[in-house]
Amino acid sequence: MKPCSRNRMSLALLALGELDDRRAGELRSHMESCEGCRGYLAEMSTVTEKLAAAEMKPDMQASEVFHRGVVARLRAEPSGSMWHSLAASIIAPWLNWRIALPVAGVAATVIVMISTLARQPVAAPPARASVQAVLPPDIKGDLPPTIANYQRIATRSLDELDELLSKQGKRNTSPDPIYTASLFASGRSLE
Repeated sequence: MKPCSRNRMSLALLALGELDDRRAGELRSHMESCEGCRGYLAEMSTVTEKLAAAEMKPDMQASEVFHRGVVARLRAEPSGSMWHSLAASIIAPWLNWRIALPVAGVAATVIVMISTLARQPVAAPPARASVQAVLPPDIKGDLPPTIANYQRIATRSLDELDELLSKQGKRNTSPDPIYTASLFASGRSLE
C-alpha cells in the first residue's frame, strides 16, 4: 500500500528523529488507521538504521573513472540559460493539472462574460442639438434705445455705435412727457 502523499516528507523526518513533537503525535495517530503510512515509516526507519550503522572511512576517495563519468554526464546534460531555468521554474507549477484546470476555467468564464457584454446592443448616442447662428441685429433698422443694444453694437464696432446714436438723436422725440426721478422728488408735475 502507498503512503499518503502529503505525509511522505514528514514520515522521513520522523524516521530520522527530526520532526517536532506536535507533528510527530499527529502522524502517529494517523498511522493507527493508515497502513500505507505505517509501512512507509517502517521502510524509512530501516534505511536510516542501515545508513547510521554503515562505517564511513574518512580516507575513502572516488576513483578517477568515477570523476570522469560524472563530468561526462554533466557535460551531456543540456544546459539552458539563466532565463530558461527561471522560466521553467515559473511555468512548472502551472503544468500541474490541479492548478491549470481551475485557472483555465476562470479564464474561459471571463472570456464568455466579456463576449456577452460586447454583444449587447449599445444605446444610440443622443441626437445632436442643432445650433442655429443668431445673426446680429441690423443697425440699419430701428433698435429700441436700451443699454443692452448699445453694448452689443459697441462690442462690434465703435463706428456703428456712433452711427446708431447719431441716427437716434436726429429722429423726432415723442410727444409723451419724459418723467425723471428729480421731478418726482421735488413734487412738481409737468401738467
